[in-house]
Amino acid sequence: MGVPEVKMRRKKAEVPVEETAPSAPLDPTSGPFDSSVVEGDEVARVDLGSLLVPAMEGRELRLQVDEASGVVRAVILAGADGALEFQAFAAPRNGDLWSDVRPQIADDVKARGGKVVEREGRWGTELVCALPATLPDGSTGASASRVIGINGDRWMLRATMLGRPAAEPDASGEWEDTLAQLVVRRGAQAMAVGEALPVKLPDEARRTS
Repeated sequence: MGVPEVKMRRKKAEVPVEETAPSAPLDPTSGPFDSSVVEGDEVARVDLGSLLVPAMEGRELRLQVDEASGVVRAVILAGADGALEFQAFAAPRNGDLWSDVRPQIADDVKARGGKVVEREGRWGTELVCALPATLPDGSTGASASRVIGINGDRWMLRATMLGRPAAEPDASGEWEDTLAQLVVRRGAQAMAVGEALPVKLPDEARRTS
């Protein structure tokens, strides 16, 4: 059974926004942000529970949902030249979960026959991966991805860039700015380190075939 895709309506009037006192505006390229620092900034965001995603020009928000359980399996921002998939995880306060999980991701890629190199990017050390793939013409090639980890306040955001921003990291400034606008809501609940923060399907989502 396939995994249905959910696309989000982008009209601001349909996005629930809590009314709070206005605060000083943040530079949208300096994130990702913890939800505590964006309260009252009057930016309309799609509320996915642990993730708050503002509408962005040229980016379409897509959710991949398990049809049987209704659980959101993937959150993706798609554009004409690539995509950004992201998920947040519980992390220790003032910890560096990304340094712990990065070697695990690299080992998994290698075990699947792929290649991994580390590079220093906007948020520190990241992984550029290439996995064997069958190309549209039937020939064998490689599928590129770029995995970025960002440590926050009791959370870690893992983002995977696909397409051009993965194949050409030095020319991916606009995609990095897209990542920098995301907001993580950790919540006060106790969670095991490395456990995925829950993502919910918002009311304004609509199913598409």
